[in-house]
Amino acid sequence: MITLKNLVLRRGTKVLLDGASATINPGEKVGLVGRNGAGKSSLFGLLNKTLHEDKGDFYVPAQWRMAQVAQDMPETDMPATQFVIEGDVTLLAAQQEVTASEDSNDGERMAHAYMALHDAGAHDAPARAQALILGLGFRMDELDRPVNSFSGGWRMRLQLARALMCPSDLLLLDEPTNHLDLDALVWLEAWLQRYSGTMLVISHDREFLDAVTNVTVHIERAQLTRYGGNYSKFEDMRAEQMALQATAYSKQQEKVAHLQKFIDRFKAKASKAKQAQSRVKALERMEKIGPVLADADFTFEFSEPQNLPNPMLAMQDVSFGYPAPEDGGEPTVIVRNVSRSVLAGQRIGILGANGQGKSTVVKTIARDLKAISGEIIEGKGLNIGYFAQQELDVLRPADTPLEHMIRLVRECTAQSRLSGQATREQDLRSFLGSFNFTGDQVKQAVGSMSGGEKARLVLCMIVWQRPNLLLLDEPTNHLDLATREALSMALNEFEGTVMLVSHDRALLRAVCDEFWLVSRGGIGPFDGDLDDYQRYLLDVAKQAREAQRQEQKDQRNAPAAAPVVAVAAPAPAPAANRSPEQRKQDAQRRQQLTEQLRPLKKELEQNEKRMAALSQEKSGLEAVLSQQTTPSAMADAGRKLKAINDDIEALEARWLELTDAIESASSVA
Repeated sequence: MITLKNLVLRRGTKVLLDGASATINPGEKVGLVGRNGAGKSSLFGLLNKTLHEDKGDFYVPAQWRMAQVAQDMPETDMPATQFVIEGDVTLLAAQQEVTASEDSNDGERMAHAYMALHDAGAHDAPARAQALILGLGFRMDELDRPVNSFSGGWRMRLQLARALMCPSDLLLLDEPTNHLDLDALVWLEAWLQRYSGTMLVISHDREFLDAVTNVTVHIERAQLTRYGGNYSKFEDMRAEQMALQATAYSKQQEKVAHLQKFIDRFKAKASKAKQAQSRVKALERMEKIGPVLADADFTFEFSEPQNLPNPMLAMQDVSFGYPAPEDGGEPTVIVRNVSRSVLAGQRIGILGANGQGKSTVVKTIARDLKAISGEIIEGKGLNIGYFAQQELDVLRPADTPLEHMIRLVRECTAQSRLSGQATREQDLRSFLGSFNFTGDQVKQAVGSMSGGEKARLVLCMIVWQRPNLLLLDEPTNHLDLATREALSMALNEFEGTVMLVSHDRALLRAVCDEFWLVSRGGIGPFDGDLDDYQRYLLDVAKQAREAQRQEQKDQRNAPAAAPVVAVAAPAPAPAANRSPEQRKQDAQRRQQLTEQLRPLKKELEQNEKRMAALSQEKSGLEAVLSQQTTPSAMADAGRKLKAINDDIEALEARWLELTDAIESASSVA
């Protein structure tokens, strides 16, 4: 059980928690919610002991194993599978102990080491790691790629897989969905629903929270409030609580006014002074109920576009991808032969599994990439507002929000794209203020801002341009729930066209009324809703797993490198055309083939008997290791088990070689 009692937590001069108390029971899956800057990540720092409480009591069971996603970007050239395996710290420690015990020749130590290695699941560690990697969207051919060959987002996925690989009693996840596509998100939800330990997750994805949590802890005004239920239930209960508080506050204010009126009237009269004083004391003793302060909810709206061309754009046999490298070669084509129109007022959600080309399509329409072939015809007066998946694609870390706006004014003026916006510096400051960039924040370097603040600045710049076509590629990454809600409302009121790529299902449901599916190198309409799409993703994942299993089976049955001589014979002539001499030759050939195959079949039979005997011996040794026995016996069993596993692996490889040779020869005959 995790307990926090009268906890005070400060970061610099800011008090994040002030006398906060909460309890988290074993096995609970807790969603930690609150505004950006409320102290959610700092509370994680307290739990993982990178921060310490300033006051109060804090307790986490000492025996609990903790796992969390590392926030640093890994730069190692270690293969992806091995990188994830090493996230299992228990297995890593067991492997190190086996090596150390063998070097020491200590029988008792070796016995314990081999047992620990067996208990840590060394035999299936690669399979477990690869299941995590594939579930998070990687391909089979990427399992052994060096970690530093992946982009930043993919490396963070590997960090997530590494955290999930680690056996744990307490799992801390801080925005785990930020770098995931919808297919990986669906997989992660299913995995976390099966997780048996205690979990705390920070997320601004309400549907994700609803799917994986059963308790919600809300950080507000330096206090922790626990609600039984997922995020949707939390919203309902909080609304009820605020309504009750508003009623209680109103009644108390009436009582306070009545007492104050008596005090004001009689405090100067000697005959009533005592009674007036008692009213003063009653007023002082009264526990004040705070008013329901309206959260400073962030809201904004898109200005009405000056014109709405229809169609917005038309694509004719367009192929999307990346240009040929400068040193020569062919361009990389991802999506081919697209002929579609985008009409005024459409709200299109762009769906597709990871790597299918959703972002490539959006970048091309946004003019960041050129079409490989075909033509994109833009409507007259088309004004695109583009939110890039990586905010820094359009932001300069060293510049301030005000400098970004001034530069935007210059660019729009040069391109004759001004649509009646105010361009004075004071007007720009006021506009930034409407996006919560106030005071000194307008002169704060963007590089020092949080991810949520950067995303808000990009939104501000887009809104100022008064676009009529919005291209949004994962706009909700780093946005808190309130800002996501504001974005959803603004998009619903927007009179132009929206094309949206997002893993935020709540946003997709609220905004989009039709979907395009990017799949198998093309784009087509998806006839269904998001629930249908999730079922589609599960079917695709199932088919991919079956294809992988078939591929692995084919590889096992493929000719091996070991020198097994496959007996081949020339193809015989059709039976109807064979002469007596040819039939005699065929009979001799079959006899010869039989003689040649006999030793292979005999070896295969011996191989199978030997594997059966070793498997039986292996089961016996595993039984020994699972029982209490002498250290020397356990060490001896561990050594034998290791040798047997090596022998079985070699026999299996030879078995594949023999069966392949026999099958090949038989098919020729």
